[in-house]
Amino acid sequence: MDLPERKKKILQAIIRTYLETGEPVGSRTISKFTDLKLSSATIRNEMSDLEEMGLIVQPHTSAGRIPTDKGYRLYVDELLEEKNRQVDDMKSMLLEHEDKLENLLKQAAKLLANNTNYASMISMPTVGGNKIKFIQLSQVDVHHVLAVIVIEGNLVRNSMIEVNEVFDSETLLKLNMLLNSALDGLTVESINLGLIAAIKKQAGIHSELVSHVMDAAAEAIQTDEKPEIYTSGADNIFRYPELADQSRASQIIGDFEEKEVLGNIVRNTLEDSDQKGIQVYIGDEVPSAGKGMEDCSVVTTTYDLGDGMKGTIGIVGPKRMDYDKVVDALKNVMHQLEDYYKK
Repeated sequence: MDLPERKKKILQAIIRTYLETGEPVGSRTISKFTDLKLSSATIRNEMSDLEEMGLIVQPHTSAGRIPTDKGYRLYVDELLEEKNRQVDDMKSMLLEHEDKLENLLKQAAKLLANNTNYASMISMPTVGGNKIKFIQLSQVDVHHVLAVIVIEGNLVRNSMIEVNEVFDSETLLKLNMLLNSALDGLTVESINLGLIAAIKKQAGIHSELVSHVMDAAAEAIQTDEKPEIYTSGADNIFRYPELADQSRASQIIGDFEEKEVLGNIVRNTLEDSDQKGIQVYIGDEVPSAGKGMEDCSVVTTTYDLGDGMKGTIGIVGPKRMDYDKVVDALKNVMHQLEDYYKK
């Protein structure tokens, strides 16, 4: 049913008020809470139309109105459609944003390598201390429910859950409301056994689905153990005689290609980011240094995009690198990234 906007807002106000109070809703109550700025008389006329359409009913004379099943159905369908639209819009925005950020980081890595004549690395941001912002359950087919989990930093995680039944819209709406009211703003450490048991109890016969969603949510807010790392200027290593030996240079190039050592550097930097600004690793101090990196120095810092989103910027070069120049270059790129992103 395609209702005019004014009638739709009045119906929504009636249903929301009735859900909160459990009492029939009168025109004066609606006039106080809607943004339509209509008189009580106009609202009464609109309510009469809604009653004729079978969307609300007057339980007895001189009482307010309550929603009918038909009214609930229209309300639920509109609500689910709006939530799905919000999730789709958010996905599109985040995908576009992620592409822009990837290009930005690649350009920053190249700029660092060119300006310092050393090798550079920049990791995609991960979200530390992730918190749940929103969960949306949708039936995909008779055997699957899709859980869309939005976490801090507006990152979207999807989890396909196998089920043995078809859930109607009202049931999914109630489960969405239950999960969001219980989990909104929580970190993985906050989701304990007591909370899980309480949510499952409220879910009743649908506790198995809720259990799978909780598992998916806990997995979604775990920090990514292998962040994407962009590198540039690895061939600058050959500029320095102490690193230009074929076997040593090959080892360093290999570390840049395989990125295992770089990943350890990223994790180390992020773990200490609250206590330290610029971090310098010399020779054997480099986390999991191989035969190549033990002859290098690595200088890193953390950039912070807000909402818990942090990444690592690093320079790799000989131990006799120009530390003053490197520190200035890292700070400059860090501030540029943070300023550009927050715009």
